Amino acid sequence: MNEQNRVAAFVDEHEWETELAYRVVDLQSEVGEIAAEVTTSTGYGSNPEDADIAADEIGDALFALLAVAESADVDASHALETAISKYERRIEETGDAGSGR
Repeated sequence: MNEQNRVAAFVDEHEWETELAYRVVDLQSEVGEIAAEVTTSTGYGSNPEDADIAADEIGDALFALLAVAESADVDASHALETAISKYERRIEETGDAGSGR
């Protein structure tokens, strides 16, 4: 995935390498910021149609996720293809993409 390579190059260029565990904590923080925006914009869920997320927050979360993939030595493109195949199989088998958990 070209985006993963861009994130890896950025991290390398700016000497921003860190342990995988810290990458995961950063990802959790970024996803939490998205959740906080939705929580606030919907009046704590009272108005779900008002959900709003700033594009840069999505970008931060994508960056963090791709940095996790890179740190974990996972090809993000391959991981995404695997997930899509899994969801397609579930839809074919059960009519629902969810895991049923």
